[in-house]
Amino acid sequence: MKPDSKRVIADLKELKALTEDERGAQRVAWGPVWRKTRQWFQEKVKRELGLDTQRDGAGNLWVTLPGASKDSLVIGSHLDSVPCGGWLDGCLGVLAGLEVLRRAKAAGTPALTLHLVDWADEEGARFGRSLAGSAASAGTLDAQRELGHLVDRNGVKLPDALKENGITLEGMGTARAYFEALHAKAYLELHIEQGPVLESMKKPVGVVLGTMGVERHNLKFLGQAAHSGAAPIHLRKDAFLAAAEFALACREISVKHSGRTPRTRVVATCGVVKVEPNFVTAVPGSTEISIDLRALDGKVLQKMLALAKKASLKAAKKHLVSVEWSPLLHITPRPFDETLMKFARASVKEVAGSAPELPSGPLHDAAEMAALVPTAMVFAQSSPGISHTRVEDTPLPALDKSIRAFLLTVDRTLAHLG
Repeated sequence: MKPDSKRVIADLKELKALTEDERGAQRVAWGPVWRKTRQWFQEKVKRELGLDTQRDGAGNLWVTLPGASKDSLVIGSHLDSVPCGGWLDGCLGVLAGLEVLRRAKAAGTPALTLHLVDWADEEGARFGRSLAGSAASAGTLDAQRELGHLVDRNGVKLPDALKENGITLEGMGTARAYFEALHAKAYLELHIEQGPVLESMKKPVGVVLGTMGVERHNLKFLGQAAHSGAAPIHLRKDAFLAAAEFALACREISVKHSGRTPRTRVVATCGVVKVEPNFVTAVPGSTEISIDLRALDGKVLQKMLALAKKASLKAAKKHLVSVEWSPLLHITPRPFDETLMKFARASVKEVAGSAPELPSGPLHDAAEMAALVPTAMVFAQSSPGISHTRVEDTPLPALDKSIRAFLLTVDRTLAHLG
């Protein structure tokens, strides 16, 4: 059966009309619009495929098409969105997976069992913990320790939001056993790029090399607040100047370590700065600043972190202040499987003529799966190169090519595994 994108694009437009308002998509995990989205999806699966859905202990939603073998191929992404998000983020991969099941059922019994999963709370938009469902399935989530204390902006506790959806922290621990029982041999995911690289290359679709590792920390520079008129420059203990110098040093670290190929690209970002006492006539006595370092090569990432720590000490000494580091997040780089990437390259070339490769800076559920089974991803071009906003988009020709390339990647993977 020749790959076709028409049904997927129609489903995406239907979902957009169902769950979007003038501010964008509102499919925030554990909330009412998200539940309505899942109900729509479950009804579509039942109506079109005659299949029921199952939910594991972490709230991940599963559709199973039995094959000739119990060994399986898992295809997944997420239906949840950030508040006021875009129409494609996450749901593109789930609805492309639905098309995989449609095609497989129409062709007869697949060689392998097919599992389609809508991962729960990939975004972490409401409570701050991303990849909750896939991490639970991978066995990397300590639900009680990591989720039990989280509260949203309205004061709702995460355990209470889970309870509203029939989920418990204790039950989330059973998701790993559920996944192990699937006999998964590979995992594939289609997602929008969320960045400007493919658009800048004028390429509709690309092959993902892996997800970058992350080192995220909070720094606090401590000096001495003083009157801006009374404190001579050479006697000041200016915490903000130390933080600013640190931020510029981190940019230089990223420039120095970023190679010319997609595989060697790295980034460094200082996205949060809090200055105290924070008024116009005061020398800043305290400044908090965040650092987010990302690289696909774990050794390079650790070298960047060591240099950033050295730069913070140098800046602190120069401006007569001290500095304290507090870790926020550590994620190991997840390079994807070479065999599956070969299938993705061949499929993308067949559809689009060339197969550009790029790492993923954003995290995806595929990062959790890559630690368990061979994994690969296909990216659709994002236009205007951004996501997590209602203006997120992919031109229809690029959307068509990315869906067809993904379906061919699935075909090649099934032929290989079967």
